[in-house]
Amino acid sequence: MATQLDAAWDALADPTRRRIVELLVKEPMRAGAVADAFPVAAPTISRHLRVLRKAGLIEETRVDDDARVKLYRLRREPFGDLGAWLDQVQAFWRDQLEAYAAEVARQADAQADAGSRHEGKSR
Repeated sequence: MATQLDAAWDALADPTRRRIVELLVKEPMRAGAVADAFPVAAPTISRHLRVLRKAGLIEETRVDDDARVKLYRLRREPFGDLGAWLDQVQAFWRDQLEAYAAEVARQADAQADAGSRHEGKSR
């Protein structure tokens, strides 16, 4: 699983590939339509699509009426794995923040108790 996650993160490190993923979230697209959304040459987009495909993030299928045309779509599984990993990281930080908040509250209570004991002695 770590190798798959590494490949996915490597592929998504590029802003153009992230933008391609954002386009494919809306709907499956032909390579030409993806390329039309960018101010770069079509072969450049083809290379980006190939990286995303090799990372397992997208898949290509042939269109029934024209076998020469490829349709690109997102694959669900790798994004689920990425989401699960992010959930683990978020859970860690949530636990850390909750522990910090509990410690701050404990210290505030201890100071309040010490202050009320001090006031009782000075009267």
